[in-house]
Amino acid sequence: MPILLFLVLSVVTFAVVLLLTKPTRRETDLRKRLAGFDQVSTADQKIDPDILKREVYSGSPILNALLQRIKLAADLDALIKQADSRWTVSGVLFGALTIFIAVSVVGVSWLHNMTIGLILGVVAGTGPYVALLLLRRSRLSRFAILLPDAIDLMGRALRAGHAVTAAIEMIAKEISDPVGTEFRRVFEEQNFGLPLREALLNLAKRIPVPDLQFLVTALLVQKETGGNLAEILDKTAAVIRERSRLLGQLRIYTAQGKMTGWILGLLPFIVFVLMILVNPDYSRTLIDDPMGRIAIWIGLGLMAVGAFLIHKIVDIRV
Repeated sequence: MPILLFLVLSVVTFAVVLLLTKPTRRETDLRKRLAGFDQVSTADQKIDPDILKREVYSGSPILNALLQRIKLAADLDALIKQADSRWTVSGVLFGALTIFIAVSVVGVSWLHNMTIGLILGVVAGTGPYVALLLLRRSRLSRFAILLPDAIDLMGRALRAGHAVTAAIEMIAKEISDPVGTEFRRVFEEQNFGLPLREALLNLAKRIPVPDLQFLVTALLVQKETGGNLAEILDKTAAVIRERSRLLGQLRIYTAQGKMTGWILGLLPFIVFVLMILVNPDYSRTLIDDPMGRIAIWIGLGLMAVGAFLIHKIVDIRV
């Protein structure tokens, strides 16, 4: 009888312990999901253990590996991203090389002068790079124009009780490109675990606009020292708008000087090309004669000095 009672109590105790220690349905589902993640991670490691993001400069693996070693390729890739272009580094370089060869061949066969033909080819080969510079300048100008509105929106969001990250998300949704696109990237980087400080510094690095540097500095200083961030943003937006107004006035005052520089710089080349088209033999003496070539180099040097002086006169920094 005592043995039977002991066995019954043992079975009941074991059943109660098993019932209490049995994992719940939620815990079972969680374990299954974790096991699935582990299997996926193992499979991914077998396929490609490198999970770091790599910059792709070309579709060809050999050419991409070669460009990865060149610092100029990294700078050109940064320019392409700042211009928000779909071009690739290899595409820009190939296009520049093609234009250089084509213009050089045409120039040498037309002018019968190797040096001038190569100079024309080099000038024409910089066309893709100049186009990217113009696209970047246009995009950064639009960014500077829309930035005060983004700062005002961030200030209103903070007054309404939102966090800084939520305010950045509102800017990404409400402000048009390129401000919305860049702030969306900041929000995504912060969501993926990058500290907010690093995400803001990356934004300042991608967009070299002085007004944005002011905003990033204000946010980082407030994060370290504290203070009323909404009031700081209001003052920052006021300073940026005042700088924009002053820059607009300076552009008006210096427009005549810039136009004069462009006319004086391009007029000799336009006249030279028109003379070649109208009467090639008339201008060939200037190219074939040694004194004429010396005069060309002296003229180009003086034009470069004049362009530099005009640029320094009209380039007023605020």
